[in-house]
Amino acid sequence: MLGASFLPARFRGADSQNVPSRPSYLNKKISPLLQSLSRRSCTHPIHTIVFVALLASTSYIGLLEGSLFESANPSANASQGVDLASLRDGGRHLKVGKETGWKWQPESRDAVDFDNSAEHLALLTLVFPNSLSTNSPQTAPLVDQVRVPSNLSVEALPSTSNPFSPISQDTALAFSVRWDEAPMFLDSLQDIPEHTESSQDRKGRVWVMKANKNNGNISQNALRNWATNAWTEFVDLLKNAESLDIIIMVLGYLSMHLTFVSLFMSMRRMGSNFWLATTVLFSSAFAFLFGLIITTKLGVPINMVLLSEGLPFLVVTIGFEKPIILTKAVLSASVNSRRQGIQGGSDANGNQIDSSPKTIQHAVQAAVREKGFEIVRDYAIEVAILTAGAASGVQGGLRQFCFLAAWILFFDCLLLFTFYTAILSVKLEINRIKRHVTLRRALEEDGVSRRVAENVATSNEWPRLENDKGEIEQPEASVFGKKVRYSSIPKFKVLMMGGFILINIINLFTIPFRAGNKNATPQAVSGISSVITSPPIDPFKVAENGLDHIYSVAKRSQKPTIVTILPPIKYELYTPKSPNYEDENGSFFEVDYADQLLDVMGGKVIEGVLKSLEDPVLSKWIIVALTMSLVLNGYLFNAARWSVKEVRIPQDSTVEPSEPIPTARETKEEPRNAPVAPTETSHVNGHIVEPSAHQGDASLRTVADCERMVREGRAPELNDKELLALTVRGKIPGYALEKTLDNPKIMTKLASLTRAVKIRRGMVSRNLVTSETSSLLEHSKLPYKDYNYENVHGACCENVVGYLPLPLGVAGPLIIDGQSFYLPMATTEGVLVASTNRGCKAINAGGGAVTVLTGDGMTRGPCVGFRTLARAGAAKLWLDSEEGQKVMKREFNSTSRFARLQSMKTAMAGTYLYIRFKTTTGDAMGMNMISKGVECALNYMMKESGFEDMSIISVSGNFCTDKKPAAINWIDGRGKSVVAEAIIPGEVVRKQLKSDVNALVELNVAKNLIGSAMAGSIGGFNAHAANIVTAMFLATGQDPAQVVESANCITVMKNYNGDLQISVSMPCIEVGTIGGGTILEPQQAMLDLLGVKGPHPTNPGDNARKLARIIAASVLAGELSLCSALAAGHLVRAHMAHNRSAAPTRPGTPVSAALQAGPNRSQAQEGLAMTSAR
Repeated sequence: MLGASFLPARFRGADSQNVPSRPSYLNKKISPLLQSLSRRSCTHPIHTIVFVALLASTSYIGLLEGSLFESANPSANASQGVDLASLRDGGRHLKVGKETGWKWQPESRDAVDFDNSAEHLALLTLVFPNSLSTNSPQTAPLVDQVRVPSNLSVEALPSTSNPFSPISQDTALAFSVRWDEAPMFLDSLQDIPEHTESSQDRKGRVWVMKANKNNGNISQNALRNWATNAWTEFVDLLKNAESLDIIIMVLGYLSMHLTFVSLFMSMRRMGSNFWLATTVLFSSAFAFLFGLIITTKLGVPINMVLLSEGLPFLVVTIGFEKPIILTKAVLSASVNSRRQGIQGGSDANGNQIDSSPKTIQHAVQAAVREKGFEIVRDYAIEVAILTAGAASGVQGGLRQFCFLAAWILFFDCLLLFTFYTAILSVKLEINRIKRHVTLRRALEEDGVSRRVAENVATSNEWPRLENDKGEIEQPEASVFGKKVRYSSIPKFKVLMMGGFILINIINLFTIPFRAGNKNATPQAVSGISSVITSPPIDPFKVAENGLDHIYSVAKRSQKPTIVTILPPIKYELYTPKSPNYEDENGSFFEVDYADQLLDVMGGKVIEGVLKSLEDPVLSKWIIVALTMSLVLNGYLFNAARWSVKEVRIPQDSTVEPSEPIPTARETKEEPRNAPVAPTETSHVNGHIVEPSAHQGDASLRTVADCERMVREGRAPELNDKELLALTVRGKIPGYALEKTLDNPKIMTKLASLTRAVKIRRGMVSRNLVTSETSSLLEHSKLPYKDYNYENVHGACCENVVGYLPLPLGVAGPLIIDGQSFYLPMATTEGVLVASTNRGCKAINAGGGAVTVLTGDGMTRGPCVGFRTLARAGAAKLWLDSEEGQKVMKREFNSTSRFARLQSMKTAMAGTYLYIRFKTTTGDAMGMNMISKGVECALNYMMKESGFEDMSIISVSGNFCTDKKPAAINWIDGRGKSVVAEAIIPGEVVRKQLKSDVNALVELNVAKNLIGSAMAGSIGGFNAHAANIVTAMFLATGQDPAQVVESANCITVMKNYNGDLQISVSMPCIEVGTIGGGTILEPQQAMLDLLGVKGPHPTNPGDNARKLARIIAASVLAGELSLCSALAAGHLVRAHMAHNRSAAPTRPGTPVSAALQAGPNRSQAQEGLAMTSAR
């Protein structure tokens, strides 16, 4: 649809957003400008935030000085008093007489001016707030205390009570006066003495018209006075409002607050619980201030009634989708740039992708390039609609509000790409640092060295756009935590706007049927500055009793009467001050500065900033802002101190070698391609580039010189031949090569580690004791180059001589809990990946696998000993007691931010006591983390709990049980306990798996259940769960030795109404996504493939639990495929025996060679019917 592109994004369906299109002409022109604006804001975020805050504070002061909040009734500020003409504009004209049938009839202003036959009266109502109660500190004047000039015909009328009088505690006096005498009467009402009887402290207090009080200067009570006036105006609005209008406003405010809640929930899903949503509100508030100051300076009158009525519907209809869209685009751009940096290569257009690390500012630029034009286009459409409303002839304040709203949206758009992007970049940078520090500390708690932990944290510090399940999320909105696609948002907006328009149409059409509004003539409006500023009052709500009195007098005298009901005039109790009061208590900044600083350009801004320090609101916000700035800078300083990395030299830096000393023995031959100048070793893209043979000539050094250089710490200056000779002689221990060659001033860390591996290979090859078998290692096909040993050294392996490439395949995709995954499997067993892939296809045909996590707790079982059995029993009773559990849990939890003790299980064997600690460990597998907590808890028990005679035999007493088959793991579980299930349609079993449901059920019972029981298996009630577990453990960096217990599995199959119901229960899957082999880059890539790399950003442990679910579902696929192959083989032989027909060939069925060959002669003679395949 051609016009769809001109609609705002939230009014277009979700499909339209996914259709790629070429950038338009405007897009090409506007996007670079937006990128330039946002780039400057993100490059200097603090400057941007401070500048915008200063402008906002100056605008706030300007609004106060301009008496904006006192201009709700413009008539109140004219000539230090009340202007009768302005009051008349807000009043109503009623006529009663013979020609109206002695009924009140509204009259237009022109008709009143030209009607000279009727008596024209003005009805004034004086309101004295908070004076109705008997115990009120202020008292309203009596009628006889009102000073009335003797030459005026003023009559006191009965006042009209209001349903809201108990709330506002107002006292009212009503008077009628001839219209031509009304100005003089108003002048005499400027101040009225307070009614006093015996209170001496009330002497001198007078009631003063609000508009007669000078509010031109800022005072300490400005905010309090404004709040009081706003509440009074709100109560007045309720007094004169229709019930339908009140319902509309209540719905509007309710919807506005729902919009605020939706904003916070949406930002919370993206990882910000408070700050981003609060920033959006601040940005909108600043836009409101800027729009308000511009509107008032252009002469458009704005009052609080208009703002209170219009702002809720502006918030609801416009909403906060644009900051949410920009935030999600920034997070998506950061993830995509990180992935592109990892992948490298070329894009779809053949352009080379920059693989260098991207900054957060780069992500903001990419997001602005992608979504900036759409956001600006939506703003432009909305501003155009509001501009059209401002230029229309619609009355009642709609034109002023449209004019104000257009300016608000303009500044909101400007602040979105400046103020908000600046705070967003700061927030993302803080999150990156926090994630970096958290991951590094978690790795250190798991036993990884600080240097390796720092390297791993550096490679995993970009933000992730995830949902509650840890899935990479598509742009969505959120209402009260419920995920709502953008296609659903327009429905909510359309319903709100449609309901608002419908109610107003009903309101408009019911105007002729309302009392008091009949034949009302609207006022003519010409020009922006002459529009109505306040809604007309309801005369019968304001002065019903007074009108009844005038009506009775007019009818009795049979004289037509016109009454102009003026809006109520508010009074405020005022105590006169001494003449010098203002000077004594005035503001420090209200003096007239003599210097010319405030007279030059920017002086008004400086003056506004100085005055803002005195404002009760801004002064507190300034203190809060300074405190937050101090805390933020302290946090960034500590983060920078935590993240100090090892010094790295530039690639071209070299160190001049010392003067070589010639030797007699080593000058004759020079080994081929011997690198002799390590100072020239360079580091390119993380890999060592070996120097050529012609670089330097260090073969002139003697053995003594070489040994002296090693003692002096100059071993890196030696060439490889010299280092190898010293290593073979034992002068440099083989295990200390990495430490000996580490010198950041000469070569990078990676270069020194790679060189140490090379030297060690030569040392092993030249060892005389093992030369018969190890002499070929140095030049073998075992690779050692192009590998990041920085993550290996001190963390994964010692005495490194290379790395083993292992074939890696992927099965799937497999649908697990509604999300599809490719399953990485590292194996050397043929057909394993293909078989698992076939199982994935069959499971997907049934809707995918469903998993349930039934337990999560890693265990460690230390052994402690006592001298006597009684003491061991006492310790067991104490540990099982509530006090013991509480004390041990407190001490254990104090050692880690992630490990949390769940339970302790004790068992005795003589005087030995075994304690099985079960704890959560976050996203780490956690054995080192638990061991540290166990040591701390046991030491506290021994020293502080009265068990000084206890001795710790071993931190691990095989009661865990780790890396050994054990019934306790099978029964109580260890690590993650997961059950996975799938229902395979019978048709899929027959056509795709080439088997039968009943045959599979029978095979599972006979093989996996009865067969394993016959063998006395513990946790081995499956076909080949260890195959899949091992392959995925190797691919994802898990501990391969823990396959022993992690592969414990029982496979269950049932006939479910003709379909196959298959499940696997695995009580002890021991996995983690941080620490151990997961810090290696290839293994991290596979974890990233599954979406579980590193720690979960918001809920520690979710990534490890998700990995366990994936492994269980993968085992389910492998079990299904292998059992189907075995069952199909049985069926083939049965058909051959009974039907004497040849077996049909099925090349797509992965059956093992042993099964295809059939039983051999010896097996036939022994009568064996079971295959040895598994």
